[in-house]
Amino acid sequence: MGRYILTPEIFTSIESIEPGKGGEIQLTDALKHLLRSRPIYGFKFEGKRFDAGDKLGFLQATVELALKRYDLGADFREYLKKLEL
Repeated sequence: MGRYILTPEIFTSIESIEPGKGGEIQLTDALKHLLRSRPIYGFKFEGKRFDAGDKLGFLQATVELALKRYDLGADFREYLKKLEL
């Protein structure tokens, strides 16, 4: 799951770009535009990444994170074992 911390300048970049793929304003295009005038920074993390923009990825993230929760994990695991697949 991705998260962004953006400065207010991103809004100027969004207003300055043309719609991209599918006729939509793309955040990645606005970030490229912003990069022309100032640095942008990223943070490389270690861990598992889920594509929450994809339906299957969202479900995988939900299940895996639910199983790790101290308040839900055990009960949810038992529920999954009882499913007739």
